[in-house]
Amino acid sequence: MPVNSTHTLQLARETLAIEAAALLQAQSRLDDRFVKAVDLVLGIQGRVVVTGMGKSGHIGNKIAATLASTGTPAMFVHPGEASHGDLGMIQAIDVVMAISNSGESDELVAILPVLKRLGVPLLAMTGGLTSSLARHADIVLDCSVDKEACPLNLAPTASTTVQLAMGDALAVALLDARGFKPEDFARSHPGGALGRRLLTHVADVMRQGDAVPQVSPDAEFTALMREMSSKGLGATSVTDAAGRVLGVFTDGDLRRLIEKGADLRSLKACDVMHTNPHTIHVGALAVEAAEMMEQRRITSILVVDDAGLLCGALNTNDLMRAKVI
Repeated sequence: MPVNSTHTLQLARETLAIEAAALLQAQSRLDDRFVKAVDLVLGIQGRVVVTGMGKSGHIGNKIAATLASTGTPAMFVHPGEASHGDLGMIQAIDVVMAISNSGESDELVAILPVLKRLGVPLLAMTGGLTSSLARHADIVLDCSVDKEACPLNLAPTASTTVQLAMGDALAVALLDARGFKPEDFARSHPGGALGRRLLTHVADVMRQGDAVPQVSPDAEFTALMREMSSKGLGATSVTDAAGRVLGVFTDGDLRRLIEKGADLRSLKACDVMHTNPHTIHVGALAVEAAEMMEQRRITSILVVDDAGLLCGALNTNDLMRAKVI
C-alpha cells in the first residue's frame, strides 16, 4: 500500500522542526556550566570515559570518537559491562561523561557510587535535572527537551539529537582551546583524504634515481629524445655535472619545434631547454606540488633539494595514484 505523500512529508518536516527547536532551546540554556565542563576536561591527565545506555550509548560512542579524533583522548565504556569488570578501565585521572535522558538508567545508576569512591570527576549530559545522575554529577549539562519528535513521544529522537550536538559543542570548544590544527586532525585520519593531503610529502611519491629523466646540456637531440621517451614522464631535466637543474624540455616543446620546422638533428639540449624551470622542494607537501602544477598549467615538475640539485620528478599521474588529487 503506497504511503500518503502529503502526510509523510508533513511528518518529516515536523520532525525536523521539533529537533531544530530543541537545539535552539539547548543553545539558549548554555551557561557557565559548559565553560566549567571544558575546563574540567582540559585539566585532566587521563581520558574522557563516555558511558550511556541504549540510544544514549550509541550517541556516547560517537561523541567519544569525535573527541578522540580532535585531540581529546576518549573512549566509550558500556555501563552494563562496567559492572562486570570494565570499571577497571577507569582511573582517578580520568573524567567520566555519563549520558542519559532520564538520568535514571539502572545500569548507569548502579556504577555511580563506585565512580564517586574512585574520586573520578563526573560530567552528566541529561534531561533529568533532579535525577540520580544529576545529583551525583560534578557538572550537569542540560539536554532536556520539551518533547520527542516521535509522534508517540516515546522513541529517543529530539533528546538524542541534543545530546549529539552538545557533544559536538564540547569537542569543538576543546579543540579550539588546545590549538588543534588541520595537521593534527590529519595525523589521526591518515587513511582519509585530508590525511593524504596533509601528510603526504613530495619525497613520498616522486620518481627517483634512474626513473628520473636527466641529460647534460651538450646532449644531442636524439639522446634527449631517447631519455624522455624511455622514462615516460613527458619531459626531461637538463642538469650540470653536479646535478644542478639548468632547464627542462617537454613534449610540448617538441611539438612547437616541429611546427616551426626546426632542424632537430643539429640541436643540443642547451639549445631547446627552458631555463629556470618550475621546481618544487623535496620536503614540500605533495598537495603543494599539485597546486603548483594546476596554477602553472603543467603536468610534471622537477624536485630539488636546498642546493638546487635534482633529486626527483613527478607528474599528475603520480599524484593521482597516491590519491593526493
